[in-house]
Formats: sequence, C-alpha cells, structure tokens
Amino acid sequence: MIFEAMLFYLFAAVMIGAALGVVFAKNPVHSVMFLVLTFFNAAILWLMAEAEFLAIVLVLVYVGAVMVLFLFVIMMLEVNVEAVKRGLTRYAPLAIAIALIMVIELIQLIWLRSRDVQISSSFAPNPEGYENTKALGAVLYTEHVYAFEIAAVILLLAIVAAITLTMRKRPGLKVQDISKQVSVRAKDRIRIVKMDAEKKQ
Repeated sequence: MIFEAMLFYLFAAVMIGAALGVVFAKNPVHSVMFLVLTFFNAAILWLMAEAEFLAIVLVLVYVGAVMVLFLFVIMMLEVNVEAVKRGLTRYAPLAIAIALIMVIELIQLIWLRSRDVQISSSFAPNPEGYENTKALGAVLYTEHVYAFEIAAVILLLAIVAAITLTMRKRPGLKVQDISKQVSVRAKDRIRIVKMDAEKKQ
C-alpha cells in the first residue's frame, strides 16, 4: 500500500509540474509537449484507479490525435509570441482571480469530503466479472447522453474553427482553386517545343 501511495504521489507531482509547464512555457510547441506529458501521467493515474479503458482512450485520442492536431494548428497559425505576451499581461489579474476561486472551491470540496467520507488508503476492489468499458458505456449513453452529444458538437465546432483559422488570407498563402484544377486541359499545361538535333563536333 505504501509503495502504491508513493507511486501515486510521484506521478501526480510530475503531472502538476507538467501542467505548470504548459502555462509558463514560452514556446507554444514546448507547451504542447508538456501537455502530452500531463495527459500521459493522468493516464497512469487512471490505470492505478483500475480504469483501463479511460487510460487507453486518453493516450490514443488525446496524446495520439488531439496533440498532433494542436501541433499542426500552432505551426500553421504562426503565433505572434510578442502579441500573446502583451495580451497575457493585460488579462493576468482576471486570470489570477479566476484561478484563486477555482483553488478555493477545490480545497473546500476536498475538506468536506474528508469530513463526511472516510477515504481508505487504497482503491476499493472491483467485483468479480466487472467490466470497466461496459459500466462506462452504460452510464455515458443513458444518464449523460445529452452531455455526450453536446461535447461532440463542441469538438466538431473546434475542428471547423481551427481549419478556418489556418485558411485565413495572409501573404504567401497558397490556396487551391478546385474549379480551375478540374477544368484544366492538357494542351494548356504542356507545351511541346521542336528543336533540331545537335551533333557533337
């Protein structure tokens, strides 16, 4: 039990440090790498909680797909770091206030749970024949089906917004014209030039 608790606190500390790296890293690509590390440690914590399905989904979907999308968007947008820094200093007081409110709420929640519920040193064992995926699907598609559909629509809007931002007009941007590509003729693209054969002296 002590070894499991040590591993839990170790991975949790690494995850918190990586999350801070996401916020404070100057390079956006470095922030994405820190976010990958954060998700990976969160997946390990899910594995320790015997939620294998959530852990593998977190690795495959977020680390394997969403992070790649983030990297492509960051590289395509050509983020102006100086402008971001100016905006960060302007909205810093509001962000700090919101962060403090969230920290106070979390502390109150943990304190109330520690008073009302006796937390054991280890996770409760699952009954015989328990399937994590089946239990998650039963709850997700019955009690929380509307929230699940709303989240799917929001993710779809985020993807469309990312594509729209990358397709904005800027100097040097090459844009496809599908109608011109379809209506092109071979004789307009290829020009055959007849030349006399050259003989070596």
